[in-house]
Amino acid sequence: KITGTVKWFDETKGFGFITPSDNSEDVFVHHTGLVHEIRENDKVVYELVQGKKGINAVNVKVVK
Repeated sequence: KITGTVKWFDETKGFGFITPSDNSEDVFVHHTGLVHEIRENDKVVYELVQGKKGINAVNVKVVK
């Protein structure tokens, strides 16, 4: 599992970006990859998969 922070997420459009804890390049997240609802600044854990347009975060879960 990888940890990060939600940079932003647009609920209307259903996507956003996560900044990994290691400050590497931001990762795209689509609502279909969410386990929990996410909001800006939430701490999350996730996995990476190759999507049609690049790397996507999936199995995204909020950590307390």
